[in-house]
Amino acid sequence: MQTTDLPPAWEPGAVEAGLYQGWVDAGYFTADAASDKPPFTIVLPPPNVTGSLHMGHALNHTVMDALTRRRRMQGYEVLWLPGMDHAGIATQNVVERQLAGEGLSRHDLGREKFVARVWEWKAEYGGKILDQMRRLGDGIDWTRERFTMDEGLSRAVQTIFKRLYDDDLIYRAERIINWCPRCRTALSDIEVEHADDEGELVSIRYGDGNSAIVVATTRAETMLGDTAVAVHPDDERYRHLVGTEVVLPLTGRRIPVVADEHVDPAFGTGAVKVTPAHDPNDFEIGRRHALPSLTIMDVAGVITAHGPFEGLDRFEARPAVVAALRAEGRIVAEKRPYQHSVGHCSRCDTVIEPRLSLQWWVNVEPLARAAGDAVRDGRTQVHPPELAKRYFDWVDNMHDWTISRQLWWGHRIPVWYGPDDQVVCVGPDEQPPTGEGWSQDPDVLDTWFSSGLWPVSTLGWPDDTADLAKFYPTSVLSTGYDILFFWVARMMMFGLYAMAGVQPFDHVYLHGLIRDAQGKKMSKSRGNVLDPLDWLDRFGADATRFTLARGANPGSDMALAEEWAAGSRNFCTKLWNASRFALMNGATTAVPVPDRADLTDADRWILDGADALVSEVDTLFEGFQFAKLCDALYHFTWDLYCDWYLELAKVQIAEGGARADATRAVLGHVLDVVLRLLHPVTPFVTEVLWKSLTGKESVVVTDWPVPSGAVADPGAGRRVEGVQKLVTEIRRFRADQGLKPGQRVAARLSGVDTAGLAEHQSAVTALARLEAPGEAFAPSASLEVPLADGTVTVELDLSGTVDVAAERKRLNKDLTAAEKELAQCAAKLGNPKFTDKAPDDIVAKIRTRRDTATAEIARITARIAALPAG
Repeated sequence: MQTTDLPPAWEPGAVEAGLYQGWVDAGYFTADAASDKPPFTIVLPPPNVTGSLHMGHALNHTVMDALTRRRRMQGYEVLWLPGMDHAGIATQNVVERQLAGEGLSRHDLGREKFVARVWEWKAEYGGKILDQMRRLGDGIDWTRERFTMDEGLSRAVQTIFKRLYDDDLIYRAERIINWCPRCRTALSDIEVEHADDEGELVSIRYGDGNSAIVVATTRAETMLGDTAVAVHPDDERYRHLVGTEVVLPLTGRRIPVVADEHVDPAFGTGAVKVTPAHDPNDFEIGRRHALPSLTIMDVAGVITAHGPFEGLDRFEARPAVVAALRAEGRIVAEKRPYQHSVGHCSRCDTVIEPRLSLQWWVNVEPLARAAGDAVRDGRTQVHPPELAKRYFDWVDNMHDWTISRQLWWGHRIPVWYGPDDQVVCVGPDEQPPTGEGWSQDPDVLDTWFSSGLWPVSTLGWPDDTADLAKFYPTSVLSTGYDILFFWVARMMMFGLYAMAGVQPFDHVYLHGLIRDAQGKKMSKSRGNVLDPLDWLDRFGADATRFTLARGANPGSDMALAEEWAAGSRNFCTKLWNASRFALMNGATTAVPVPDRADLTDADRWILDGADALVSEVDTLFEGFQFAKLCDALYHFTWDLYCDWYLELAKVQIAEGGARADATRAVLGHVLDVVLRLLHPVTPFVTEVLWKSLTGKESVVVTDWPVPSGAVADPGAGRRVEGVQKLVTEIRRFRADQGLKPGQRVAARLSGVDTAGLAEHQSAVTALARLEAPGEAFAPSASLEVPLADGTVTVELDLSGTVDVAAERKRLNKDLTAAEKELAQCAAKLGNPKFTDKAPDDIVAKIRTRRDTATAEIARITARIAALPAG
């Protein structure tokens, strides 16, 4: 037996960092724009500079790394381009909190010094997620790392703004936006998280007598800004009021009753209050009916309306307004608690306030139409295809996008205002206007504006760079389906606009969200958050990655549990131990595999299986079916190669001669294929094992396996399956007899030739722990095993091999348990209250348990009866 220099156990923590740095130093991940290889490009969805690796990142990075590693092995020029997002609100909040600890605010520093302070923070603390990505094994081209605020990307942002502005696709207008009173800025839809909050629903009577009309609201304080009451035009209850006016309580103002089709007559009273300055639907009603918009709160959410409520915070004003209305007899009904969906700022959890505000907007209609067309005509393919409908629902009905943010950290809007209401938009190569009365717009652009340019700006756009020519359009965008509507749509719009209709990516792969083992959303409040950094420490990168990839079905959420990571670690250990065993038994790739005609059934069977595996994994990779391809790799590696072929090969090698040499070659060849196929998902353990097996440079840059082209031998497969079934049945019978796993038993096999297993009898004998019968062989037990080509009878001499008293005691214990199970199932099934009310699937499970218990009782009873007396 040969030896191997592999350590006895796989210890990922001892080798991962060194392996990774070796790959980087060797330049394996550095792309060459001058290469004549076909390109394969992925631009990393840029994590926030404030971010830390979470399970969603780990899943997405595993997917992207697997895709790029495979393409690199297939001979593509692979660019996986990294970078970070400046994360306007999140980063500004971090630095403002830091300043608050020093007793300062950003206003104490002023804009210029505050921005300088953010850059200092970024240099010292930002981007720790990049180091965590290295721990995961990301095969990224670190020489091309980008940042959304670097010089090149800032130039791209200013260029696209100028072009959109000149094409009348950017404009400034007063509209309703999401406003965070704490962050004091507008928010995009994706920066708002909705939660069911407990509040109250108050019904208020406006007007009196025949002109009275009742409206319901969860935000009573906004009634101070009402400028109308709206009803549906077909609602007979209020038709006599349309066109009249009612007195708005507490204010004395008279407001009209208008008819609008937006109103749902079946909801509540069928009448709604209209506050155009503080509700997006009301704003649209106001536009249709030329209603005035009254802003009754300032940027901090403090009431500015005249009267006793002025100066109150919105949440202080709410009960005060209700109390005042109650005192006037205007409250018709109050429902509390009342659960309703409320938007919160995703950065600080403050309840957002819809607010009428002067902001910059993108006219998305032509851009969104182009983004829809690119998917409809197949330039970009969505995986899974059924999620394309969600994409179309979004881009076909997209509202104009507010892009200005009232922050200091971010890309400053390149617009200058001058005397006499002059407005000048300045491109990156133009000088801004100077002189008295000129000032730049104080707002910055939404973070999604710059990240929407990511696929083109990171490759050098607007300049005609070698990277842009080689690597655009990018090959795959991998991201969660939850930001399909936001980031993906914005990149499609900007990429198509900037690159004259050329799509930013050929494929969009959408994975699901990660949930806990019970399918619940992970949250700190539930205490069910799993930390990938903890998994990397405890289980290693390969086990973490394999667990995530094995759960990644396109578009579907993934349940995740720690024990699954432990199972993946066991898989890596199994692969390690099996590889050491193969190497110690002489597995080699130094000599070619002999012709199939010169090989055994077991050799041909495993080679055919390896060919089929290569084809299956290729198909699944192309369809982004990561869960299925991992299952295929797991099943072949563990069940076929490790559990069966290694044992069969051991028997063949022991025979010596040409058969042993051929088996060593097959053993090494199949292990080589398995390691290469597994490498994209489990890069570290496969690197160590593959180099030990082949003595070559690195599996990272070796060739991806391809099927051998040999004609499969179904007969060999059928006969090996016969061996598997025969050995399994003998092992089961031995266990039933109470034999220890390593205990050898004299046995005689008949019918082996008829079943086509003549050449496999030595393997069956070895694997089933049998020995040849002697002259005094007296069989005391037998079993028949039907196989595809015939039945094999196995006779065994069990005399002296079983402790009859101990076996009887064990079987009686098992019989008692089976009888108890049967009684419990029978009691349930005999109870009409259970069978009539329980779900059908539950009743079916109980029936199955009953039938299983019945069969167990019969089996155990027969075993007890067959035991010798004593």
